[in-house]
Amino acid sequence: MEQTHHTHTPRNDYGRLIATILIFCLLAAAGYALQHTISCFLLSWVIAYLLDPILLAAEERGVKRLYGLALLYVILGFLSVFFLTIMVPAATISWNSFIRDLPLYIQKIKQISLEWENRLPDRYGSDEIQWLIEKAAGNVDAAAEKTGAWAYGFGTRIFFNLFNVVLSPILVFFMLYYKQVVVDTIASWLPEGRRELILGIGQEVNSSIGGYLRGQVVVSIIVAVLATAALFVLDIPHPIFCGVFAGAASILPFIGVFIATLPALFFAWFKYQTVAAMTQTGIVFAVIYFFEGYIIKPLVFKEAMNLNPLVTIIMVMALGETLGFWGILLALPIASAIKITWAHFVNGDFKQH
Repeated sequence: MEQTHHTHTPRNDYGRLIATILIFCLLAAAGYALQHTISCFLLSWVIAYLLDPILLAAEERGVKRLYGLALLYVILGFLSVFFLTIMVPAATISWNSFIRDLPLYIQKIKQISLEWENRLPDRYGSDEIQWLIEKAAGNVDAAAEKTGAWAYGFGTRIFFNLFNVVLSPILVFFMLYYKQVVVDTIASWLPEGRRELILGIGQEVNSSIGGYLRGQVVVSIIVAVLATAALFVLDIPHPIFCGVFAGAASILPFIGVFIATLPALFFAWFKYQTVAAMTQTGIVFAVIYFFEGYIIKPLVFKEAMNLNPLVTIIMVMALGETLGFWGILLALPIASAIKITWAHFVNGDFKQH
């Protein structure tokens, strides 16, 4: 009986694993080295995502994409002039006022810590508490130096990112103009048997990410405007700074509501030093975020991502640690894209093609 010998080619799984790890390490190193370039690209990509529905609506009405882009840039030019002549000076004045008053805040914290130390009763355990107060008071100056360095670094980064602000409109123009060319080129690279499936998944991901980004920008702007107006009425110091901070903090899921109130509560306490002022500030933010959570978001976000809260927090922390602001902003879209793709994989859609 003739025996057949089958030769098995050993799978080099470990080699593939090592190669994959090395590729990810190289990508991470390249991302860190090119962080400013990547930041500019992500900024342009987000802006293009926000503007593309306007161009699609114009194309549905028979307007060519190039003409729609030209008209859109004219409108954005007028808005930019308004922003640079009115909003930027107001924000700069608010920021300079905050930096000017920073030493007063530091001195007030030190004064209160000394008052607590003097009022501390002489009883068991008071020495340990007094040591903690002295330690905290001693770290105030170090915290002030770090805060000043952070403020200087923040201003330096803004100046450096002016290059991104100038370059982004150019990138956005080409992203929007050559969008369909890029989509068709990528589609041609896909395997023919799975092309329809992958393009369908891409459309789902695109709808989810686009809806989230546009909705989040609208929500953040509304929260920032409402918070700024409310703090102006309450006569809380630095209302523009607190309002912009609240709008940016609304990007964070779950914990953003609490983080957004901290600067306003601190300034309310610093100026009035009464429970009533802090209570009023807290109530105002509670009303704003109730309005945001139960009225604004249901209207703005037509399609909920329905992500697990634990997964959401982990994604925000991990991507925020690696990519900073962009990681926090894009954590939920990336998690949603993974969820959509994984659902198709579990359903066996990839095996059917």
